[in-house]
Amino acid sequence: MHLVDTHCHLNIDSFSADLDAVLERAQHAGIREFIVPAITRSGWEHLRTLTEQYPSMYPAYGLHPMFMNKHQAEHTAELDQWLDTNSAIAVGECGLDFYLPEYDADAQLKLLKEQLVIARNHKLPVIIHCRKAMDQVLKLLRETQPLTGVLHSFNGSLQQATQAIELGFILGIGGPVTYDRASKMHALVRQLPQETLLLETDAPDQPVSGHQGERNEPSLMINILHALAEIREEPIETVATYTTANAHRLFKLA
Repeated sequence: MHLVDTHCHLNIDSFSADLDAVLERAQHAGIREFIVPAITRSGWEHLRTLTEQYPSMYPAYGLHPMFMNKHQAEHTAELDQWLDTNSAIAVGECGLDFYLPEYDADAQLKLLKEQLVIARNHKLPVIIHCRKAMDQVLKLLRETQPLTGVLHSFNGSLQQATQAIELGFILGIGGPVTYDRASKMHALVRQLPQETLLLETDAPDQPVSGHQGERNEPSLMINILHALAEIREEPIETVATYTTANAHRLFKLA
C-alpha cells in the first residue's frame, strides 16, 4: 500500500525528539509521502532543511491565519521571492479562521488574497485552512481564478463542497471522520466523487477516534483510510489507490 499524508506538521517541535521513529511507524503503515505546510515566515528555512534531509517530505510555504500576530506586512512579498528560488509543491497553509476570539477579518482576508495571487502567479496549488468562514473562502477563490488546491480538514456542506470542486479544489479528510458522532461528515463523504478526496492527519493535531488527548502522527492515517472505506462501502485498497492518485495529480508528485 502506498499512501500520502497530504497535511502534517512534521516540522514543528512536537516531532523534533523522535522524527525518525515517527517516519518509520508511518512507513510500516504504508504512508510513503508527506506534505508539510509551513505556518509562519520564521519556519521556512527549517522546513526547507528538513525536506532536503528527508526526500519523502514535500514543503509548502505560507502564512497561517491562526498566527496573525507573527506575520508582518512584508512577509507576503518575501513569500513571493522565496518561491522564486526554493522548490515547493504548494502555497500554504493559508486561509481564514473566524472561529478565533477577536479575529480581524479584514487582515485575514487581505493576507489570504495576497497568498492566493502568489499561488496563481507561481502556478502552485493552495492548501486552505478554513473555520467558520467557508463562504468567504469560496468567494475569494472565485475572484482569484484560475487556482487549484485543497480545502484542508473540510467540514462544510455538500453545496459548499460542490462549489469548491467546481472551482478546481478537492477536499482533505482527516481524523474527524473516524468519530461515530460525525454523522453529517459521514453523509457528506458518501456523496462525493472519488477524484475529490484526499487523506490527511494534520498531525500533531486532530487525533483519530480512540486516541483523544494524544499527539497525532501520520501512522494513524491508516485509521482514517479504514473509516472512509467503511463509510463509503468501498474496499480499502480502492480508497488507498484513488486518494494517492489524487494527491499525486494535485501536487504533481513524482
